[in-house]
Amino acid sequence: MSASSSTNNTRMLELRGGLGAIPGVRLAGVHAGIKARKRDLALVAFDSPQVCASVITTNEIKAAPLLVTGRHLSESGDAMRAIVINSGCANACTGERGERDAQATARQAAALLEIDPNQVVIASTGVIGVLMPMDRVQRGLERCEGQLEAGGKSAHDAAEAIMTTDRVPKLSAYSFYDGTTKYVVGGIAKGSGMIAPNMATMLAFVATDAPMTRAALQAALSECCDESFNMISVDGDMSTNDACYAFAPVGKGSAPEGFAAALRRVCLDLAQAMVKDGEGATKTLTMHVTGAATVVQARAAARAVINSNLVKTAVYGEDPNWGRVIAAAGSVKAGLDPEKWSLYVNDKLWVDVGAIEVLSEAEGHAEMEHSSIVLRLDLGIGDASATGWGCDLSKDYVRINASYRT
Repeated sequence: MSASSSTNNTRMLELRGGLGAIPGVRLAGVHAGIKARKRDLALVAFDSPQVCASVITTNEIKAAPLLVTGRHLSESGDAMRAIVINSGCANACTGERGERDAQATARQAAALLEIDPNQVVIASTGVIGVLMPMDRVQRGLERCEGQLEAGGKSAHDAAEAIMTTDRVPKLSAYSFYDGTTKYVVGGIAKGSGMIAPNMATMLAFVATDAPMTRAALQAALSECCDESFNMISVDGDMSTNDACYAFAPVGKGSAPEGFAAALRRVCLDLAQAMVKDGEGATKTLTMHVTGAATVVQARAAARAVINSNLVKTAVYGEDPNWGRVIAAAGSVKAGLDPEKWSLYVNDKLWVDVGAIEVLSEAEGHAEMEHSSIVLRLDLGIGDASATGWGCDLSKDYVRINASYRT
């Protein structure tokens, strides 16, 4: 493990194991047969009731698991006990049958764990418009229940089970101290394609052993999502299933000192892992926007750049076409002043105020050859800033998505 610190000087220790690092959490991931060969069903069980916060897709078409889970949270959001996640089938655009299947999944998990069905969060990812193979889900849940264990190995299995086109499982965990009391925040996530700002095809599950109210957890999660999961882009497409759920033991007060910083670090780790694992990605792009009038303006400009296919393809081709960057930033009508901006690449001034190109074509190309590219657009009109993360768009992205179902 390694030490790290946040902006408020809270001391954190990076841990292994994601959700498996949290006391009172047991997990399992199995191959249920929803997919041909790989793990495809995960079960997470909490030893005690949890408050649950959520941030879900802004897509107008929402998958059955989101609808069913939303009702569960309305009824039992202060006493959740389990999560069921499957990959290989999104259970989206499946009508009443899809909702019945999601409800049946919750009922079976609840029966196995001896809890109420309303205490179960359901999440799915995979192909849209396909019905769930419920017989396989049922058998898979039985195996999951029999394999529930605490620790990093079981968390890794669960993280593998929720992958679709992901190449690697995504886990993150940190401990922090509130006075002399040690707490842990950890999470697992999936996401590789269909990733755009405002929740993308991604699922993230975060938990802590620090007690707090549901309102306190929701406030912290919403803020963290705004600067992590909602500031990444792989391809600009938004899914029907995106969700981030956070869990904490039931408490009467606000979150302990240091929790927000640890939650932010976990969310950033998971979000950046998605970008790095983007479908067909060969390079990552960090987009800093500084000198903005407001954070809203800075975020809008950063999102526009990381979401631009022209910027993504230029990054892939190592083309120092800075015009694409500034055109993307100006396309969202965030209030940029055309006479005040300047652009940097890897900490080198690329284009000065007044659109004066400082780096030569060869120098710009050399900077674009890096596997990790950092751009900074200074708007020159204020003190606000924001950061977004993206990746290139390669030929492999087309290959992967041209045959996603086959």
